[in-house]
Amino acid sequence: MLRILLPLFATITLPALASDWRPLIDQELSNFETWMGVPHSTVEGLPEGTYQSSNVHKGTPIGLNADVKNVFTVVEENGEPVLKITGEIYGGLTTLESYSNYHLSVQVKWGDKKWEPRLNDLRDSGILYHCHGEHGAFWQVWMSSLEYQVQETDMGDFIQIAGPKAEIRTTKLDGVKRLRFDSASETYSSGYISAYPEPDAPHGEWNLLEIYVIGNDAIHVVNGEVVMVVENAVKKDGTPLTSGQIQIQSEAAEVYYKDFKIRSIEDFPEAIRSKVRFKVEAAQD
Repeated sequence: MLRILLPLFATITLPALASDWRPLIDQELSNFETWMGVPHSTVEGLPEGTYQSSNVHKGTPIGLNADVKNVFTVVEENGEPVLKITGEIYGGLTTLESYSNYHLSVQVKWGDKKWEPRLNDLRDSGILYHCHGEHGAFWQVWMSSLEYQVQETDMGDFIQIAGPKAEIRTTKLDGVKRLRFDSASETYSSGYISAYPEPDAPHGEWNLLEIYVIGNDAIHVVNGEVVMVVENAVKKDGTPLTSGQIQIQSEAAEVYYKDFKIRSIEDFPEAIRSKVRFKVEAAQD
């Protein structure tokens, strides 16, 4: 059974059967809290006295459960709840509970709207997992965590947020600055690592994104393809990073999430594990 840490050290247990999914999105977003960062100076209609800046990475954030511009709302599409994120203010929608040893599944598609300070950049969001510590650890917005990147042409990239590190098999391509995941490589790296392959759906179509987590290892899957394997994740202090909250980013782009659900697992499914290599397995060969 999967035990989940709650605020004030309470616990709950998810169903142990692999077929038992728990949906996380409802009309009231009752499984989440919000944290809103520093609004850009172009945002209108904010309460009097709200701090705004052209540099949204610094300053005084709006803070906890104060989504004054309704950045995170739930709409209905074909009879099912869909999370709409306007992106107008940097922010995070964070699960109240913490999770370990799970399979997370969600569908994502892009809207058309973009905002400052990313009007000329790729549409961006992200799923942060193993979140821990305080809100606002990074850019006054997001928690210390591991990121499953949700960005146009970059679904499933790995980013370490505010302290944690992990080991990822990588390769260096000529003329490309960023390292890329390579399941056949014997070279391990950390930092911002590009996913491979990049099986993104066209703009406006739904993508199926999945994260499998066992202990401090994780596998990123995009539209059925393994694109990233994260090994031996640790916190800033070097202790294993095996659990945490889940946070969905608002980052200056309109984006929609649906069928957001989670279930307990005891190991990586064979169909997924057979496609990857872990360091401990290589050492035993």
